[in-house]
Amino acid sequence: MRILMLGWEFPPYISGGLGTACFGMTKALAKRGVKILFVLPKIKGETRESHVRLISASDIPLAPAPRGEVGIDWTYLTNVDFLPVDAFLRPYLNPQSYATILAKSSPQKAVASEQTEWCLELSGDYGGDLLQEALRYARVVAEIAERESFDAIHGHDWLTAFAGAEAKRVSGKPFVYHAHALEFDRSGENINQAVYDIERFGMAVADHVIAVSHYTKNIIVNRYGISPEKISVVHNAVDREGAGGVMPSVKRHNRKIVLFLGRITFQKGPDYFIEAAARVLRYMPNVTFVMAGSGDMTPRMIERVAQLSIGLNFHFLGFVEGRQIEQIYAMSDLYVMPSISEPFGIAPLEAMLRDVPVIISKQSGVAEIVQNVLKVDFWDITELANKILSVLRYPALSREMVLQSRETLRMIHWDSVAEKITTVYQQIQ
Repeated sequence: MRILMLGWEFPPYISGGLGTACFGMTKALAKRGVKILFVLPKIKGETRESHVRLISASDIPLAPAPRGEVGIDWTYLTNVDFLPVDAFLRPYLNPQSYATILAKSSPQKAVASEQTEWCLELSGDYGGDLLQEALRYARVVAEIAERESFDAIHGHDWLTAFAGAEAKRVSGKPFVYHAHALEFDRSGENINQAVYDIERFGMAVADHVIAVSHYTKNIIVNRYGISPEKISVVHNAVDREGAGGVMPSVKRHNRKIVLFLGRITFQKGPDYFIEAAARVLRYMPNVTFVMAGSGDMTPRMIERVAQLSIGLNFHFLGFVEGRQIEQIYAMSDLYVMPSISEPFGIAPLEAMLRDVPVIISKQSGVAEIVQNVLKVDFWDITELANKILSVLRYPALSREMVLQSRETLRMIHWDSVAEKITTVYQQIQ
């Protein structure tokens, strides 16, 4: 079986949990013998050794021409090919006018070859001309779909909705829409209508939908009008091998560290973390709170920390990746995920893998598969502060949470995820 998979991030070029999920998922699928052609936004700079074969989509002509594959054979997983496609992939695109716009759109920034073939010069970044870049991505994917042989299309989130629809139209192959996050997660009730419409379009045109949790499935059914029979729930997992290995613990006994690791956006609830931190510090002044990540709420969060006069106990690290993440986990005594709406949430599993006790929001998909962590309603700042204090004050509780986490993780692995996804592929053939 060969799958045309559509995404926009993959380690080491990631900005969130989706890239991590794609890595674990594709590796497990490939181990099961599924061949994957992964169409990816442009990878900039030098690549590092991975389990993929990388093929540059920048050389794919959008006029009839002999196709020549250009790429690198990576060492230890030959079932996955990558086609990096330059594209600004961002939210604001109106699906209702998609067909009309696609028909009228002309390829801007095209490069002609000696044979009068041309390739799209796309950015590979986020932002910019959202409409044109999303359409260009879909157009390149359609070209790939005409040239490649595959059995099904698998698109990750709404940014690939139109590309998946185009690939389905061109090839006649079934399309699976994988919902990792929804506009209601990102924006609450104040949704961007265009983004919502794209999501609804993608799930409506898809032959099947994969949701990362029952929490997400319920939103899809109730808010998007998709039949529950069309949706399969496949929880994410965690990669035990890790990106750079697990560092030994370097925790300090005289000062506890509480970690927030994620995008500093409305969805992730950073403001609730800061309010709880202020309450904890009234009783334990020797605690340091660390916020690692970036996002549109960062300036406001810095101002709030200053207003609360807790700056000496609070550190903003900005965006972190790779070895830095390992170092932060090694130093942390507790990880907190206070998300307002979290479709799944891989970061708590990564923290558990590194023997860091975890507190998570009840409004999260990962809460469905872990029973040994402390859970709170995101809005209950008092309860969150009390649970933070309990973990920091009582070493026996912290040790028991770590031991229970190890047992839970034995049951959570990407192999079972790949088995369920393969079953979906078989059902839609």
